[in-house]
Amino acid sequence: MNRQSIAAYLLAIAVSATVFTACKKNDHVPGNGNQASSYSSYVLDTWMTMQIRLMRNATGIPNQALGRHFAYSGIAALESLAPGLNGNERWSDRWNGLTGLPAWHPSTKYYFPANVNAAMAAINKAMFPNASAADKAAIDSLELAFINNFASSISNEMLVRSSNFGKAVAAAVFNWADADGHKFANGAYTPPSGPGMWVPTPPANAPASTPYWGKNRTIISGSIANTRPAPPVAYSAEVGSPFYNMVKEVYDASQNLTNEQKAMATFWRDVPGVTSPGHWLSIVQQAIRLKNARLDKAALAYALTGTAINDALIGCWEAKFHYNLVRPITYIRSVMEQGSWTSHLGTPPHPEYPSAHSALSSAAAEALVKIFGDSGAFTDHTYDYLGFEPRVYFSFTGIANEAGQSRLYAGIHYKPSIEAGLQQGKKVVENIFSKGK
Repeated sequence: MNRQSIAAYLLAIAVSATVFTACKKNDHVPGNGNQASSYSSYVLDTWMTMQIRLMRNATGIPNQALGRHFAYSGIAALESLAPGLNGNERWSDRWNGLTGLPAWHPSTKYYFPANVNAAMAAINKAMFPNASAADKAAIDSLELAFINNFASSISNEMLVRSSNFGKAVAAAVFNWADADGHKFANGAYTPPSGPGMWVPTPPANAPASTPYWGKNRTIISGSIANTRPAPPVAYSAEVGSPFYNMVKEVYDASQNLTNEQKAMATFWRDVPGVTSPGHWLSIVQQAIRLKNARLDKAALAYALTGTAINDALIGCWEAKFHYNLVRPITYIRSVMEQGSWTSHLGTPPHPEYPSAHSALSSAAAEALVKIFGDSGAFTDHTYDYLGFEPRVYFSFTGIANEAGQSRLYAGIHYKPSIEAGLQQGKKVVENIFSKGK
């Protein structure tokens, strides 16, 4: 599907019934033995595009916090398909504390695209209460456009039954999500002081962002167990010490950035952009298209990749505020006496170790490998709309590794922080999938 501007894409969806007809050619009107795998992933794909738009336009939400929106929306989509999933795709009993999901009977028939449409509309309205009037209207228009299209293929009774099931799922998932601790993540915080400790960084010198995010409830119980990285390199201001040399690597790279390294850093900047969770949602969407995934597999990929990102970021934040390590810009200016030095990209307002980009990217990539196997050749078109050159990879892991490495060129992270984040993300996913056995 041609990736033009998101607004133009959604407008085309809203006004053109022929688009729906073309994309529904592989869908079935439900009958005996109806399964979610009977349907294309088009409805979910379209809602993923909508959520990427909502993430891009969101205000007042920290970048990493949008991993919640990704995860819980994916879970709502997957659970809306529960009556049509096989055993390997059912994770209902593995979500940490989720209750209130609607009951269903195997003999009851649903039109699963309608289940997903209702669930995605409801969960996005709930998760983005401060969306602009235009974005709220776009959610309503998209939901209605699909409803009108479905009405030409199925009975009103089935449409209502399916929509009500999707809405009930979304309500249960949102109530669960709203109690995960995120409301308390930005409480009053006084960072520890002393040599090597994090301090607010230029130019904004903003206070620590969401210092208690690491206390959020994980989506999978035990997902972050034993994933905290080992302590970082011992702090030292002595020239030639391991810590000094680690920082010098960042400084030296900044003095000799190639155009390719700058392009890499900018491609993974993500803010402004579609945000880091939004970037990976775009990659998941592209992977679903590449693999021609049906509705059940697409929803599973959406839910579990989002879960991996959400839980990896909780673990990452726990470690960040456990170690409270100084950022490169602080050390380079104060210890190395390069007072005018600045990073290629702005330094986020939270401690250094480990790298969040690395942790979330590694988690997302490992989840995609678990679900799809590896990607083979993959071209990331996420930032075509900004005029960026698409980037080519040869594995999901390769995407994650580049996302991490980009933070060195951005001047934001030391290499050991990147490596620690990559390892942490992998460990979180191993925990998640071991719980699924």
